[in-house]
Amino acid sequence: MTQMQLTLYPGFRSPDPAKFERGDYGKYIEEKLPTEMPAMFGLHPNAEIGYLTNLGETIFQTVLKVSGSGGGGGSSADEAAQALITQFLKDLPENFNFMEVQTRAQENLNPYIIVSLQEVERMNLLLSTIRQSLVDLELGLKGALNITDAMETLQKELIINKVPGSWAAVAYPSLKKLQEWYTDLL
Repeated sequence: MTQMQLTLYPGFRSPDPAKFERGDYGKYIEEKLPTEMPAMFGLHPNAEIGYLTNLGETIFQTVLKVSGSGGGGGSSADEAAQALITQFLKDLPENFNFMEVQTRAQENLNPYIIVSLQEVERMNLLLSTIRQSLVDLELGLKGALNITDAMETLQKELIINKVPGSWAAVAYPSLKKLQEWYTDLL
């Protein structure tokens, strides 16, 4: 009866089990098996690049989330957040006058105009959400409002250059960091 040798990985055949004891067999595989790579699992070689990129981003996001401010009651974090709030509110455009846009669009109503009207509504919702959350956080930092969990989360996300979740919920999909995202928005 002939023993069949298996290929565990291209270029790595399993040893002949008749020539090895169970312990030696496992030791052989541990010592001789090539370094793991995506091809071993039937993946494209670029799969490792994506995995390592995601791993690096996750590690750095975790470090940013758990790293606190330099102490002193968080005043440096408050100052950094306040600077961003001031800049964002200064640059944020006013909402579109939907009634005026709709009136002007009524004379030539076609599918493109309808989509444009829907986009004006969505943009107004996004602008209002951004403006209201920034104003509330600013008032909270000045002591005029109690700081809520949502405000605290917004402050942290502003500081680590992440698009706040409350904004992303009503915005267009994007993987950009906050500063680049905000530039696109403007």
